Amino acid sequence: MILLSALWLGILTSISPCPLATNIAAVSFLSKRINHPKTVFAFGMAYTLGRMLTYAILGVAIIMSLVSVPSIASFFQEYMNKILGPLLIIVGLFLLDIIRINIAGLSISQEKQQSLVDYGIGGAFALGVIFSLSFCPVSAALFFGSLIPLALNSRLGIVLPFLYGLGTGLPVIILALGIALGVTKASFWFKKMSAFERYTKKITGVIFILVGLYYIWAYIISALIV
Repeated sequence: MILLSALWLGILTSISPCPLATNIAAVSFLSKRINHPKTVFAFGMAYTLGRMLTYAILGVAIIMSLVSVPSIASFFQEYMNKILGPLLIIVGLFLLDIIRINIAGLSISQEKQQSLVDYGIGGAFALGVIFSLSFCPVSAALFFGSLIPLALNSRLGIVLPFLYGLGTGLPVIILALGIALGVTKASFWFKKMSAFERYTKKITGVIFILVGLYYIWAYIISALIV
């Protein structure tokens, strides 16, 4: 179940408004600059791989750095279940747009995008890396507030960032494949996912709050009662 949760968090990140906009812009930009469909798909895959690996490597690095320090590791082992409840509630409030915070992410001009594309597959890969680091409030909340705590609380912790990265890449792969196959309305239907995202985000937000309340009851309130 926790593996599917990591994959779903990645998919939800990818179809959130800010990452969705950068994904559409990047893949559409690649398709306009390249004439051959197979090359468009190859560049789209390289861009997607850049996003996936960045999230995966960043997640593993954070997890390993926290676990490698004995005092921090023992702290998380003792208190993670108590911390996870409030964290999940906060992330749920972000998903429901009750809490809003502006986060300035990385940005890149079209001129720099063009210069990266001119480098070929490696440039498209670098574009994916750069855009994956452009955290918006929702994507930051899902990554740092949900994925990392879940990974720290699981024996399969190192695997979760890779599944999260895979989830962030799946919608982009579909868009790149649609453009490569000449589906002219691929971007249009991809944008339609923003409407779907509103419902999935709210449903996930409610689930997060309910699970957070359960963790607070099970690991904080119950302990106080005893």
